[in-house]
Amino acid sequence: MKRYAVYFAPRPGAFATLAAHWLGRDAADGRALPQPELPGLPAPAADLTAEPRRYGFHGTLRAPFRPAPGVSPDDIAGALADLAVRLPPATCDGLRLENLHGFLALTPEGDDAALQALAARVVTATDPLRDAPTPAEIARRRPETLTARQRALLDRWGYPFVMEEFRFHLTLTGRLTPDQTAPVMAALGAHFAPVLPRPFAIEDLCLFGETADGSFRLLHRYALIG
Repeated sequence: MKRYAVYFAPRPGAFATLAAHWLGRDAADGRALPQPELPGLPAPAADLTAEPRRYGFHGTLRAPFRPAPGVSPDDIAGALADLAVRLPPATCDGLRLENLHGFLALTPEGDDAALQALAARVVTATDPLRDAPTPAEIARRRPETLTARQRALLDRWGYPFVMEEFRFHLTLTGRLTPDQTAPVMAALGAHFAPVLPRPFAIEDLCLFGETADGSFRLLHRYALIG
């Protein structure tokens, strides 16, 4: 694996199945899946989901990182297993569909303090596992567009949207044009409404790995039992 990440991914069930088919890919085994033809979409689902498809359906807890020198895949797996037995699940009221600056995602409803605290613990605990970002990796974060605080977080933790800048979300589309946003939001709202979990819970830490072709696969699921 080129890089590793710690994500939320829903456990098998209706929500996970519907989301995987919407993106057109099962992150557990890498299979391509048939995508739905939803009424009112202004473009094929395959075009709307091209960017998030390579990552699989997920919510980021620790963004992708290259292992530090001397850190093996077993070290990463062991660290996550140890962390999961110390952390409890995190819950909020549910999920809602939201436009996040041009792309659509599912975001928490209600008090998300437990989700924020969980993500911060994951970032802190996994920090010794990662190598420092290269200049090219920093440039891809477009540091000139970041706030001073986000740039400081990037320097300290390898990613700018952590700690108080973190916002949990489950990405459903790439960036949409202004005329696409409303019809895609309406179609996805109706499509996902029957399966959105209430309450919503993060019950596992999911270790993902980036394969040679740049797609991410679910490697292991560690239940939060702290």
